[in-house]
Amino acid sequence: MARTAEVERKTLETQVKVALNLDGEGASRLATGMPFLDHMLDQVARHGLVDLEIEARGDLHIDGHHTAEDIGITLGQAMAQAVGDKKGIRRYGHAYVPLDEALGRAVIDFSGRPGLEFHADFPRARIGEFDTELFYEFFQGFVNHAGVTLHLDSLRGRNAHHMAETLFKAFGRALRMALEADPRMQGMLPSTKGAL
Repeated sequence: MARTAEVERKTLETQVKVALNLDGEGASRLATGMPFLDHMLDQVARHGLVDLEIEARGDLHIDGHHTAEDIGITLGQAMAQAVGDKKGIRRYGHAYVPLDEALGRAVIDFSGRPGLEFHADFPRARIGEFDTELFYEFFQGFVNHAGVTLHLDSLRGRNAHHMAETLFKAFGRALRMALEADPRMQGMLPSTKGAL
């Protein structure tokens, strides 16, 4: 069964379309209006081996908050839809990713319970035109609607671009691990509760 989803979200502040294929090749087509976020989402697609299309229009003349948050929300909704009943997946994923002096870690659980622990002390408030505070808003929107627990930690780094990139690459790698089919769990739900 194809693990794909297409979700559209329209508010008075934003219009976001997401198309997602969890069993893709890492291809992406991204137009969020925020070039640095596009660069980060490309890392998720490439390292997560998911095909990802995102088109967003938002009130960027105010700032990027609503757009970044709504992209996270819509991506989370698409993720939940594409994952389906979660039978046969590994459920948990983790990754450490270095980039020069920076080291990031991501740990994810497709638990059905939204939770975010985000720890990154960026040395700059902006990377290009992107406000580093918006990374948290993006991931909070994602976890709330994907129904996952996600821990993201920037363990070290001096360059804000490098630090952000390690987090998004690690997130992609952790997603890939968690969503892989576990041949020993074929047709079974990875939970003693019988529900996720």
